[in-house]
Amino acid sequence: MQIKGLTKTTLSDYPGHVAATVFVGGCDFRCPFCYNKSLVLQADKLPSIPLEEVYQFLEKRQGALEGLCITGGEPLMQDDLCDFIYNVKLIGYKVKLDTNGYDPTHLNHIIKNNLVDYIAMDIKNSKENYAKTTGITSFDLTRIKLSVDLLMSSDIEYEFRTTLVKQLHTLEDVEKIALWLRGAKAYYLQSYIETDDVIMPIFGGYSKKEISDMKKVLLPYINHVEVRSI
Repeated sequence: MQIKGLTKTTLSDYPGHVAATVFVGGCDFRCPFCYNKSLVLQADKLPSIPLEEVYQFLEKRQGALEGLCITGGEPLMQDDLCDFIYNVKLIGYKVKLDTNGYDPTHLNHIIKNNLVDYIAMDIKNSKENYAKTTGITSFDLTRIKLSVDLLMSSDIEYEFRTTLVKQLHTLEDVEKIALWLRGAKAYYLQSYIETDDVIMPIFGGYSKKEISDMKKVLLPYINHVEVRSI
């Protein structure tokens, strides 16, 4: 596991739980609006946190923390992810996994073996505009479709979420996503906010009112729709 960062306490990363968050390095996408550029493009240059150090921290915080969030970067790129999750579960923690869903085989293994308690999958855009939003040329939408179907047919707690960028997402895109995810358990919208670590600092976000209007478009298709900030 290339663990490049650790947030020792978060009240927002894992819905309903006090948690810690680990950040892994590397990603198979190059989303231009990504706000973790260093984790995506320069992971090899960042120091790694030894696994033993993470396990020791979690053991000491038993009782104070309830869960661990695994984010990135893209966690499904880590070959030893399942071993790491298993060890975290042995300590007594619930586990939330953040993913872009581009490795449905790995995701299926995790779901079938009940390794995690909650999965948050990014939906980058409508199917028609997905490829340009990921920033990669050899993009295979079938892999995303498979991951969406896996989550929606499973018993696991999950959410889909989209970061909305004015230059990349339209109301029509949101409507198409709503039709695609019809019947999903939960869907979250969040507006792009520029940070110092964004890959391409040329974008703008939607206002709270604009996103609230988009939420109304989703409600006929998805019962639980919320707006959150990044």
